[in-house]
Parts: sequence; C-alpha cells; structure tokens
Amino acid sequence: MSFCLIRLLAALLLCAVSATANQTVDWWESATLYQIYPRSFMDSDGDGIGDLNGITSRLAFFKEIGVTATWISPIYDSPMADMGYDVSNYTKIYPVFGTMEDFDNMLAKAHELDLKLILDFVPNHSSDECEWFQKSILREDGYDDFYVWDDGKIDPETGERLPPSNWGATFGGSAWTWVEERQQYYLHQFLAKQPDLNYNNPLVRERMKEVMKFWLDRGIDGFRMDATNSLAEKRFENGTYPDEPIKAGTVDQLERIYTQDQWESTEIIYEWREFLDEYQRLNGGDTRAMIIEAYSDVDVLSGYITNGTKVGGQMPMNFNFVRLKENANAETIETQANDWMDVIWARHKMANWVANNHDNSRLPTRMGESKKDAMTMIIHALPGTSVTYYGEEIGMPDYAAACSGDPCNFRDPERTPMQWNGAKNAGFSTGNSTWLPVNPNYLFLNVQVQRGVARSSLQIFKGMTALKKTDAFKAFKEEGGFSYKALSEQVFQVIRTAVDREEIRVLANLGNQIEYFDGLTNKTMEYVLLNSYSPHRYGDKLDLSGRIYLMPYEAVVLRWTA
Repeated sequence: MSFCLIRLLAALLLCAVSATANQTVDWWESATLYQIYPRSFMDSDGDGIGDLNGITSRLAFFKEIGVTATWISPIYDSPMADMGYDVSNYTKIYPVFGTMEDFDNMLAKAHELDLKLILDFVPNHSSDECEWFQKSILREDGYDDFYVWDDGKIDPETGERLPPSNWGATFGGSAWTWVEERQQYYLHQFLAKQPDLNYNNPLVRERMKEVMKFWLDRGIDGFRMDATNSLAEKRFENGTYPDEPIKAGTVDQLERIYTQDQWESTEIIYEWREFLDEYQRLNGGDTRAMIIEAYSDVDVLSGYITNGTKVGGQMPMNFNFVRLKENANAETIETQANDWMDVIWARHKMANWVANNHDNSRLPTRMGESKKDAMTMIIHALPGTSVTYYGEEIGMPDYAAACSGDPCNFRDPERTPMQWNGAKNAGFSTGNSTWLPVNPNYLFLNVQVQRGVARSSLQIFKGMTALKKTDAFKAFKEEGGFSYKALSEQVFQVIRTAVDREEIRVLANLGNQIEYFDGLTNKTMEYVLLNSYSPHRYGDKLDLSGRIYLMPYEAVVLRWTA
C-alpha cells in the first residue's frame, strides 16, 4: 500500500472519533455487509471444500477491509441438492462444514473482533429428506399438513389424475409432485427435493420460531430470510388452487400472480419481526436484523418493511444493480438508483446496494473489467448499506470453465474458490483438488498481490469502507447529506456532505471517451482515491470551479474539509 493511502486511512479513522451524526443510526443502516459462500471461502482441512474453521481463520481479514457484518449462506445439514438451500435439519451443521463447536468458536471469534454474524435462513421449504417431510408423508400427528398437499384433479374425459394447478417450479417443470405412498401431490416452488412448508399451519410457524431461537440463543446477530416472496400461495375457499395465466407474448411462461408476492407472505414477515423484537427486549443487546431476499417490485418490498402499523424486515435486498450489463452507463445507474430511492428511501429512509451474489454472474463479467472499481466507488458512496459478495473486493470475475461438469450447475461460474494468494489452489485449500476449479487468473488476481498495489481493487474497497467512517458519510440521514446524478450519459457523480464540515465527491466515467465539465462547485478538493485509469496522484488538488477532465474509465474520490 502506498504511504499516501496509509496516511489517508489513518486520518479517516481519527476523523471518525469526532463524528456525532451516527448516534441515531442503527448498526445495519450504513453497514458494510459481506456474503460468505462457505463452500468457496476457505478450506481448513484439505478436502477441497470450504468450512467453518476456514472462515474463522480468515475473520481478521474482514477487519482489515472494513467489513461490519458477514452473512453466511446455509450451513445446515443438507443432501445438497441445491447447495444447502434444501435443509434436512435446521439445528445441525452440515458435517463437511464442521461441528457445532466449530460454529460456536467462529461466532465467538467474530464477536471478539466486533463483527456481526448473520445466518442465511431457508423458511419457504425444507429438504424432502427432512424428518418433518417424512412424517408428513406418513400423516403422523402434527405433521399431516406440515407441507402443502392436495389430491389433484381428475380429467373428466380420460379419468387421469392431474396436478392441482398449472403452477410451474422456478427451476422448470411442474411445481407439483405425486407421492405414491401418501396418494397426494405436494407443492415445491423450487426443486422437487424442496417441498414447500405450509404456513397456514400454526405449528409450522411456531416450529420455525423455535429454530430461530435456537440460533439466537447461540448469539447470532440476525437472519437473511431466503425466498420470502414465495412463502404463501393462493387457495380458493373450496380448497382448489387457481391456474396462473400465461404471460402475454409467450407460449408457456406463467404470470406468478398466485404463487409469489402474496400479502400473507408479508404478514409472516411482520410476525417474525415481532418475535425478533421481543427476543431483543427480553435478552438485550444490539438489534437482531432481518434481511429479506425477494426479487420483487419496490412497492412489494416497501410493504415488507412496514404497512404503517406493523413493521417487518429492516432491509429488503435491493437487486437493481444485479441487472446491470455491459451496456449500462451512468444514466442506467441513475435510473436503477431512482427506482429504489423514489419509493424505499422516500418512505422509509433505508437503502442498500447489491451488485453480486451466489445466484448471478459477477459484475466484472457482466459490465466489464474496466468498470469494476468505478462501481465499487459508486456502491459504497451511495447512502445506506453496501453488500459485498466474497471476492468482489478484489474484482473476481466468473470462471466459465467451472460449468464444464455433467451435470453443470449454471451458477457455478460465480461460485469458484476465493483467491487468497498465488500458492496452490490460490491459498484456498491445501488439497489435491477443489470442489470447483480455481480460476487460473489467481496467479495475478488475489488478495496478497493486491495488498501491495496502491490502486488495486482491494485498496479501493478498503479506501471506500474507511470513508464510510467519516462525518460526510455518517450524515446520510441529514437534509442535504447526499446527492447523486448522471452528469452525462457516461459520468456518474455521488456527493456526501456533512454541512460546513466535510464533502466527499465520487466522479466515475463509465465510458471509453474523455469527458469534461465546467464549474461543478466552488471548492478545491483533494484526490483521496484513484482507480488505475486516472493520471492523477494521491494528494493532488483540483479546483472544481474550472474545467475538469475525466479520462476513459477514470474514477476518483475527492475530499474537502473545513
């Protein structure tokens, strides 16, 4: 790291001590949240699969890069039909990941480092190998309607038994599967090995709260609730399920008007929030946050937060930036930001920004390598919480060859092992092989190399998380505390302001042409972060009252203090 950047980070941390604007901001509201995909983060025992002890061994890294909290994709016991999102036992650790003792040690170490730890929770469905489902097949007392079962329909012409409705599973095929032993169909909105739980059954709701309490009692700091917009589905009073209409202009794509975004799903989220708030009231400590995963319209997500009377999840995830592709420019970013801010911020003063996760192609692959560091600056400069997917901090792209197996999981390219150094298997594992192949670019794209490069993706990430500790960033709920806009088709600007004390300005050129502007402000500002496309130096001054130039793909952070 360059001396100038070291001096910058030290100065920003000292500046944070005097900040007072954070007194009314809860820990999750402006956090740097980091998603760990446990299979791919760090392997401690050489079997080629990441595990809990591996995570523990790398927790200090999060302090180094300025992370506030981590959320860990499912670690529960599972047959791994959907990489852990098919849970067979909600209170047992998948043995390949380790033991409950390993989990407790990891959590204790995280808290020792003042890191929050959030668990991925899978409430919509279990595995078909879960004891609950096996008991439900047998109609055992208390489990008969633990899942969504139906006799189906009889074709009046052929006498053939048919599924209850035309509902389709997210991963293809019918959402209904026949069980000979029980002589009924069960609903699964995802894989057939992921039967949907029946939230019309009060016992299901209580059982899931018991599971949450089990992990809360161990000391976790919150939950990321998976696929919440699928919790409830429409059923007529006569017990039948309505067919969903075909989308206009398609042959077989369904409008999911009865299987997604039902108001009953929102009511369940309110019930969970009441449970979590009561747990905090009885046990004290910081807020147990609830993060909501739902690929839904912003008006639906707004309802997940509150209906004006009841409150729900603190943070429904904002996936607008996950949609950004290679042709995305500053105007696209402004449109996607406005889509969120015009509704969620306007109503709730809450924002979060997600550009990568385990279900979508990584940003450098989608938008291009030349834009990745500019997007890091933008994502962390916008108000609210920034969400980072492992490897995003060093600019890891997809590795297409990871999807060469048979069968191939189409999401494998964005799930390859974390690239720590230039040693065997990128420092991820000492084993002879890894569960997915390591991207060969690890030899030059890894944490160790980027620690020594002043304008690397890692140093830009660290610089942005340090800036989030300044007065200007902590004042994001103040009037005039932030603004953003597309200055041109290709140049995006974010301004963070602590009135009369500090201003921080991001200017990012996402295009391949030189851009220039006149008279952006009357301030003279200092370059405090620069990507590799910038010709400037740390500490250089820039008078923004005159003409300024941005080179192709140049992104900079400027700072003014009173």
